[in-house]
Amino acid sequence: MDEVVATFEIRCRRLIDEAGRPLGPLPPTATDQALITRLLEGMLLARAFDRRCVNLQRTGQLGTFATSLGQEAVPVGVAVAMHADDVLVPSYREGAAQIIRGVAIEELLAYWGGDERGHAYANPAVAEDLPVAITVGNQALHAAGVAAAMQHRRQARCAVCVMGDGATSKGDVYEAINVAGAWRLPVVFVVTNNRWAISTPVARQTGAETLAQKGLAGGIAALQADGNDVLAVHDAVGEAVERARSGGGATLVECLTYRVNDHNTADDAGRYRDPAEVEEARRADPIARLIAFSGIDPAPLEAAVGERIEAAVARYLAIVPEPSAAMFGHLHHEIPEPTRWQLRG
Repeated sequence: MDEVVATFEIRCRRLIDEAGRPLGPLPPTATDQALITRLLEGMLLARAFDRRCVNLQRTGQLGTFATSLGQEAVPVGVAVAMHADDVLVPSYREGAAQIIRGVAIEELLAYWGGDERGHAYANPAVAEDLPVAITVGNQALHAAGVAAAMQHRRQARCAVCVMGDGATSKGDVYEAINVAGAWRLPVVFVVTNNRWAISTPVARQTGAETLAQKGLAGGIAALQADGNDVLAVHDAVGEAVERARSGGGATLVECLTYRVNDHNTADDAGRYRDPAEVEEARRADPIARLIAFSGIDPAPLEAAVGERIEAAVARYLAIVPEPSAAMFGHLHHEIPEPTRWQLRG
């Protein structure tokens, strides 16, 4: 006779619909006008920053860049939900989260321009935040390590790791989830499910009904949030952060959204995506949704954000590039002879 030994369910948190209408009783945070303004400003910053970075890349003043068009609610909701002493462990679409937490815009521009000095954050408030992670999924292990250190030091803090849907197919992520569950680590894994891992759709990445349930396999809390509803993202991640900081263990939050742009400026998504699918996704715009809900006039915020970005671009363009030999300074503590030969050459 077979017995049921375990059951589970995954719930999806959504507070406002695509027209900005409340879907039920709202949490206090969703009626906080100052918070809503901050969330809107953050998303406007994310979009304006992306647009400027693409322009810089197209004119040879920046390297390959990955935008967050259409999914701005995730990095912004995450950053605003975090406490100042938490540690952000980003992937490569969380520029807005980094800026909100205190990384200078020109530092991010320097990094994407190929200057490793851009990762030497000047603001002490983000000195412990980890740098951009290009290698898919390995930052989950880094986040688990950071959380283990916090736990060992008995600190009421947490690490917040952001990754894409494709990362959940990597062994690194499963290992991080497993140790987070086994040790009840203070870590939050945020999966930005934007439906595409470069050219691979989610349906070809996994047989699981949801990506959230992968957290349950490791014994940690798991839920979904509408990733185009910044209020829902902020609420879900905020709940997970408080759980972690209070000793309640780890959480995986899957945020359902869509990557409207190409994977990066070196990609052509038109080769593998149906244009009708992209246009449908545009109608779920997270910025338009929050404006409809709040009634806030975005024009003054857009103007202020634009001025801030242009000032940072001017500072970035004024940075004197390091000599090409500087690249060797980030490879080894002691440079081995084969590398020394290249350096001398």
